[in-house]
Amino acid sequence: MTLLKLLTLLFALLVSDLHSLPWFTDISERRGPGTVVQTFSFNCSSHIPTLELLSVQPNTTFFNPPSLAGHQGRYVGKIILSSSARLDALAVNHYELYLRYKCGNYVMDGPFSVLVQRDLGIQCVGRFASQAGEVIYVPETVTPGARLYTLLLPGLQGQGTKMNITSAQDPPYFPGPFSINERGWLQAPSQGLKGQAEKVFHLQISVSTGQGQSCQGRLTVQVFHVLSGQVSFPQAVQNITILENLAPGSEVVKVQARGSDLRYEIISPMPSPLYSIGRADGVIRLTSPLDLTRAPGTAVTRLQVKAFEHHQPWVSAELELTVDVQLVNQWPPRCLPALFVLLSCPLPPSSRTQIPETAPVGTVLGTFACTDPDSVGTSLDYQLRFHSPPDSASLRLHDRVLEVNATLDCDTPGTCFQHAASILVIDDGQPQMTTEVPVLVMVTPINEFSPACTPRTFRIQEDARPHTLLGSVVGVDMDYPHNSVEYYISGGPSSTFAVDHLSGEVRLLAPLDYEQQRVHRITILLIDRGQDWDSTYHRSGSCTITIEVEDVNDHTPECEPPFQELTIYTPLGRSMEVTKVSCQIPQEPQRLAFAYSIVGGNTQNRFRLQGASLVYDDTLLGPPWLDQPCTYWLLIHVADAGNSFHHLSTTVTIIVHLIPQRASTVATSTHRNTVSSTMAPMLVTDIEVYWQPEPWFVGVLTATGALLLLTLGWLLSKFLQGLTQVLQAPSKPTQTLLLNSIQGNKGSKEGFMDIPRMEISQENSSVTNLQHYDGRAQDARTGRDYLFNTHTGARR
Repeated sequence: MTLLKLLTLLFALLVSDLHSLPWFTDISERRGPGTVVQTFSFNCSSHIPTLELLSVQPNTTFFNPPSLAGHQGRYVGKIILSSSARLDALAVNHYELYLRYKCGNYVMDGPFSVLVQRDLGIQCVGRFASQAGEVIYVPETVTPGARLYTLLLPGLQGQGTKMNITSAQDPPYFPGPFSINERGWLQAPSQGLKGQAEKVFHLQISVSTGQGQSCQGRLTVQVFHVLSGQVSFPQAVQNITILENLAPGSEVVKVQARGSDLRYEIISPMPSPLYSIGRADGVIRLTSPLDLTRAPGTAVTRLQVKAFEHHQPWVSAELELTVDVQLVNQWPPRCLPALFVLLSCPLPPSSRTQIPETAPVGTVLGTFACTDPDSVGTSLDYQLRFHSPPDSASLRLHDRVLEVNATLDCDTPGTCFQHAASILVIDDGQPQMTTEVPVLVMVTPINEFSPACTPRTFRIQEDARPHTLLGSVVGVDMDYPHNSVEYYISGGPSSTFAVDHLSGEVRLLAPLDYEQQRVHRITILLIDRGQDWDSTYHRSGSCTITIEVEDVNDHTPECEPPFQELTIYTPLGRSMEVTKVSCQIPQEPQRLAFAYSIVGGNTQNRFRLQGASLVYDDTLLGPPWLDQPCTYWLLIHVADAGNSFHHLSTTVTIIVHLIPQRASTVATSTHRNTVSSTMAPMLVTDIEVYWQPEPWFVGVLTATGALLLLTLGWLLSKFLQGLTQVLQAPSKPTQTLLLNSIQGNKGSKEGFMDIPRMEISQENSSVTNLQHYDGRAQDARTGRDYLFNTHTGARR
């Protein structure tokens, strides 16, 4: 019982089944072409079914090939009379059709009989069709609308018969109209017949069919008076239906007649084996169990019940009671096995412990045999219901055989290892009874694929420390679980690099040297684990990773000269280049990229760097401009540029003496003193003489030049006018001349902007206060250069 609770797992059965296939049918010889002879219902949810007519005996073309239509596994087949059909019961009254039904691999053949009934037409016979007609006697106490008479005529079944009373039923003689329905039941007026005793009602009845046939008859109703002591039933005929599983002793029905001091008895059949009646109360009870399977004759029982007065038994009335027993489905189908657990494979049954995921489609897992105890041999409906996973299509049930329907793939999460379902077996009884067979199929994983990884490239600086993480190798395995992979370095452990066995992280173990080896290539070996029922079976794969070592600078830049002293005359509101710093690394001449920055002495931000060039820019501050000489001690920081996190650097000292430019006899010049790292400072003096004209001379020269330009412009315009009249478009030499003229003017302007430099005399050096720091030396402790005064010993 505990195992059954653990296996509350259901399967969905893909099965084709044939529902309610009749093996014979009746048809009237009056039916013509296009008549549907029979309709069949089919259930085929796994394939597209077919219904074929193999042959007809005797041979005829009266029947078309069967048609079949439907959707969602439900199909309806029809057999229809062809356009040449002419049925004649006197010629042939029995046709046998051989049919074949197919649903996938399920094939069913069988005969189907068609019985042709002779059509005699409608006939009104007996006393009803005579001149006098049928006479019935009705008590005046009859219930309004009660059935008084049943008209039975041969050949009326299934022809759409209509019956009507054609004679007049006018009041006041008639209390109300009598009526007759298509079943031939003559019913009393809805007002009843009370007070109509001794009256005779003549009724003319017409009977017709849908084919246009008809006949007439006469019916006479005589009403008689009912004495006070007379016995009667409200209805002379009564039908009831009971269930087969009604227990003995249970009440079936209670009959009750009109009269006083009445008694009841069953007069037919005598004796009654199944039913009894209470003599005083008229309650009919069941006396023995009902079993239609063993005693099918008990399905319908007709009882004749008599009611009579206790002291006058001749005063009586009779009731015809029909008891119909409805079949009850009491037992569900029984199946073997009742519980299906597949922990081993059936091929052969004792040699394999589990079904592998690589089992081919069609592998037989088990066979089921189910029967219905209520009706042995009846067809059963099988349905396969999946529960885990709910929408699996890996299994199928074909003709009570459980098979592999699709690949048992264990490489997708949640789709392997265990398929839980149940087979629902349904019988065709009323009510329907079902049986569920729990099914559990265990699937064994198989290691089918080798792990793989993508080649990668890692970059690391040569000064990286040991245990630095370079990156991770990601291995993928198509077998589930996909990340169950171990990582190793092919060829054994490496002294420079290591890989984590579980995570695939690659780390540095030893220092690197860019100059010795710039590229390392390592083959990573991948081994899967835990992906096969055999724990010792593994698959492997590999990929190559490339490690590129990046160069890092090991030497400090050197600048020449490391110390400069400059004297410049600055134009008001303009910028000019002061000097250019030149640095290199002698040990690595290919390294030419350096980063320059002013780290000290740039008060008021009058200087800036453009790459390695130091620029004085007076336009940034704006007026008022500098009007007094001043000195700046600038410290330039020079560092090697690159991707390294560690940069080596040096400093360059530049002393700049600024002298504002005025309208004097001294032109803008620069005096530069440089001190190398091995020589003492040295002063150089240059004197440059220039001519400064008088103001009136400048004015006369300007006016003369303007007049000359106007004259030249007038002459040029006249020349161009004459040339335009000759030429339709400007010639190429003219365009070239104009372009050269523009380029010449541009060059003149650039030459004009280049202000010559000259050195000033040593006498003006008193302005620069150079005598305050007239020496340079190197600190023995820090190794840095500094300036000093030889008289006072002050340092900078």
